[in-house]
Amino acid sequence: MSFIRPIVIAAALSASAATAVADAKLDAEMGKLAAQSGCVTCHSISPKPGPDGLKPIGPAWEDVARKYQGQPKAAGMLTHLVMEGTSPYNSHWKDKVSGLSMPPNAVAIKEADARKLVNWILSLAK
Repeated sequence: MSFIRPIVIAAALSASAATAVADAKLDAEMGKLAAQSGCVTCHSISPKPGPDGLKPIGPAWEDVARKYQGQPKAAGMLTHLVMEGTSPYNSHWKDKVSGLSMPPNAVAIKEADARKLVNWILSLAK
C-alpha cells in the first residue's frame, strides 16, 4: 500500500503542472487578444499608476475581477460595456481612474472574443 502514495502524489503534481501550462497558454492568448484589440492602451492586469504618475486611465483587470466577483450577471454586463462603451455620467470607477468613460469597442473586437476576454478577466479574482 505504501507504493500507492507516491503514485497519487505524482498524479496530483502532473495534473497541477498541466493546469499551470493551460493557464499560461490562456493568459498568453488573452494577452494577445487584448493587445490586438487596443485594451492595453487603458487597462493593465495588475494595478499600477497611469501616465506621468496620474491615476490609471482604466481600471486594472484584477480590480475589475474583485469588484464583480460572485455576481452571476457580471460577464454579460461587462461584455455589453466593452462592446457599447460606458457613459461619462455614470462611471463605475469614478475617482479611481483618470478616464471618464470607455469608448465602444465593437469596431475593435468581436462580441464572442470580448466575452472570452471578460470571462478571463473575471477569473483573475484570487
